[in-house]
Amino acid sequence: MKRLRGRNGEKGAELVELAVVLPLLLILIAGIVDFGFLLQSFQVVTNAAREGARIGVLPGYNTADIQGRVASYLTAAGLPGTPTTTVGTVSITPGGGGTPFPAVQVTVWYSHQYLFIRPMVTLIGGLFAASKSFRATAVMRTEIAP
Repeated sequence: MKRLRGRNGEKGAELVELAVVLPLLLILIAGIVDFGFLLQSFQVVTNAAREGARIGVLPGYNTADIQGRVASYLTAAGLPGTPTTTVGTVSITPGGGGTPFPAVQVTVWYSHQYLFIRPMVTLIGGLFAASKSFRATAVMRTEIAP
């Protein structure tokens, strides 16, 4: 009989443990998801720099075309705002030596606003907005007609 009475005293312990651990687990999951969205935004900026470099190495395109392509890529991916895009020319020297190749270097700076752990913050009515600046550079060899 004493055994049963001892077990009845711990009847709600699981609920108390769940109430303590569940908010921490939810914050952890929300942080992981938020970091995933931040990483996705960085990857979009990196791909936009590649797109700009690809346009830059093709004959007949100028700096305005490159900047327009980068901006349209970011807009299509759902990143609002205007990036800062710089275009320059560099030389690529082959690893084993030889004559250097002309190349186009495109650098994209984008300031990204995001709300940190947004699902949890909205529950408590707070705003933890932050800004993160992304910088991505892409270099591609200029295409030379044969």
